[in-house]
Amino acid sequence: MVGGSLKAAMLMSSLSHVRPLTYASSRLVPQPHDLIKWVTREGGFVHRAVKISQFDSSNGLGLIVNEEIPIGTDLIVLPQHIPLHFTDSDSLLLQFANHVPDELWAMKLGLKLLHERAKLGSFWWPYISNLPESYTVPIFFPGEDIKNLQYAPLLHQVNKRCRFLLDFEQQVKRALVGLAPDKHPFGGQEVDASSLGWAMSAVSSRAFRLHGNKQSNGINFDIPMMLPLIDMCNHSFNPNARIVQEQEAGSTKMRVKVVAEKAIKEDDPLLLCYGCLSNDLFLLDYGFVIHSNPYDCIELKYDGALLDAASIAAGVSSPKFSTPAPWQQLILSQLNLAGEAPDLKVSVGGQEIIEGRLLAALRVLLTSDMETVQKYDLNTLKSLDAEAPLGVANDIAVFRTLIALCVIALGHFPTKLMDDESLLKQGASGSTELAIQFRIQKKSVIIDVMKNLSRRVKLLSSKETVTAES
Repeated sequence: MVGGSLKAAMLMSSLSHVRPLTYASSRLVPQPHDLIKWVTREGGFVHRAVKISQFDSSNGLGLIVNEEIPIGTDLIVLPQHIPLHFTDSDSLLLQFANHVPDELWAMKLGLKLLHERAKLGSFWWPYISNLPESYTVPIFFPGEDIKNLQYAPLLHQVNKRCRFLLDFEQQVKRALVGLAPDKHPFGGQEVDASSLGWAMSAVSSRAFRLHGNKQSNGINFDIPMMLPLIDMCNHSFNPNARIVQEQEAGSTKMRVKVVAEKAIKEDDPLLLCYGCLSNDLFLLDYGFVIHSNPYDCIELKYDGALLDAASIAAGVSSPKFSTPAPWQQLILSQLNLAGEAPDLKVSVGGQEIIEGRLLAALRVLLTSDMETVQKYDLNTLKSLDAEAPLGVANDIAVFRTLIALCVIALGHFPTKLMDDESLLKQGASGSTELAIQFRIQKKSVIIDVMKNLSRRVKLLSSKETVTAES
């Protein structure tokens, strides 16, 4: 097991004081089993061109092909018994899993992973021996680098996970006191917050959720599974391969395949899409940050007083965000931005650029024309593609308010973008580099949104001028 323990008072230092942060190229044992040979020996298939390759010190290991591959080619096939999934064969494991919140699903499968890691002669040891010794996710950052993320929503998630691991460690230890080795789910080995964090990170960064409700031999194929060898494929929003689940011919058993999505050139890496995720999730679960991530966004809180301040700063007269009229309040409730249990988390950036609920709220609250508002449904008011539904002047006021809101959000970061870029050039490494890269991308999202909205304001202003002159 991974050694070390945590104290609640050291929460902000996360888990990294237990061991130094290393990149995923360092595997659990110095000479792990040959994973390709193991998969094929156990009845799987690996295309002759697929090889495990060391990329660089930061990207670690991955898969490449050493010859050209036509589209549709099967590259890896795993029979049903090779994927690692959670089973409740051990009652204590099930008891522990029942104390894990759904949002931390990776910890449930992580318990099974720790169980197999500790078990002598585990069927999955050839796979487990190839897993990274440690992970670059923020729960293992030094406290200073957690602060260096500079983004409150992610800081909240990191501390929430650390707090859970500290509490969960105590629950597990209490349940294991006095157990005989043959009854102990982890072979008598100590389980602490660090080993639990390792297991949770191993799963969150490598497991796949196979879709569909098919069941075979008691296995539900809609649960997270660790897919040996397949999970060494790296991520791309433009992947060259995909995962396929299918039933074996003449059998009720299922198998999982990696199939070439397009023609793949010699020496190209095998790439899967892990999902259309923000950098928050990529860093939190996978330990990396994607430059110019088209799905990255900034989370804000819908706050009437803040929006009043932004609107006034933008030169908009008499905003009513703090004191909406009854008819405006009703629409805010329909947008779930008011009422008994509102969802006040809104976002800018990503594919929407401006979250629809926020855009509709600003459009409605920056007009006094109730009759015109009632001509449109909420979907129109929430759409950035809807060209000034409440008038050009209204959209100009909305976009200027949003730009001012972005300026305020940018000001919440302690450092400027140029300072961050300068720090990277000076040679930051490890978790410090990841933290700086993360906050650079967050600031870039805000700046890109501001540029987009400024272009819209300029275009609308020119239309307003033409209309006035005519």
